[in-house]
Amino acid sequence: PQEVRGRGPVQASAPAPAVPTPLTPGPGGGSASWAQQVHQLAQPEPQLQQAPQPTPQHPPHQQQQPPFAQSGAAADQPVVPWKPPAADDPFQQLVRSQAAARPAGLGKRFAARLVDNLVLGTVVGAVAIPLGTRAMDHIDRKISAAEQTGETVTVWLLDSTTGTLLGALLTAFLVLGFLLEALPTAKWGRTLGKKVFGLDVRDIESHDAPTLGAALRRWLVYGVLGLLVIGVVNVLWCLVDRPWRQCWHDKAARTFVAG
Repeated sequence: PQEVRGRGPVQASAPAPAVPTPLTPGPGGGSASWAQQVHQLAQPEPQLQQAPQPTPQHPPHQQQQPPFAQSGAAADQPVVPWKPPAADDPFQQLVRSQAAARPAGLGKRFAARLVDNLVLGTVVGAVAIPLGTRAMDHIDRKISAAEQTGETVTVWLLDSTTGTLLGALLTAFLVLGFLLEALPTAKWGRTLGKKVFGLDVRDIESHDAPTLGAALRRWLVYGVLGLLVIGVVNVLWCLVDRPWRQCWHDKAARTFVAG
């Protein structure tokens, strides 16, 4: 047995078993026979026993992997370049502006309402003048007929003719108000007066433009109350309402005026 210096202790190999085959005779006697040489070549070579390697101090999951080491599934996926969001994205600007909506100032609201009433009054007046003229002519003819009789006769100003003309005037007022108030509010969120002063009518929950049904309900409450004395209270209610400064027609439609 022999010892070989290396990285660790070497385990000595076991001696080969004695071969009973005799040595070759002759002048060169004493050398191994052919069978002995084959037997020696068939023996395994001695192997060196290496010392155990030191165990790494850090756990296996903390070992750093090379950046190019990827799994087969991840390597097959295409690489999509990252694109930073644009600072001037119109959709993001719209979302931010809707989220930052606040009730408009009362001064702008009254000014916008004055413009809208002026426009609506002008259009309705263009329809009311001929209807009013016809109603006055009908009443004058009734009074003249009563005077010709020479008797005391009660003349009713409201009859079928004047009632029909009055109904036509109210219908024109509501229809024109729908075209000038409700329809622009549902489509663009603003009327002409609100557009001039930079105001918007928005839903109180989604902060979007109100639906057509909500805009129509808003106009009907405002229009019907506007024909009565109580309409003044409706307009002034936003002075005391908190936090959205709603009038009664805003509460009926669940809207508020933003600016």
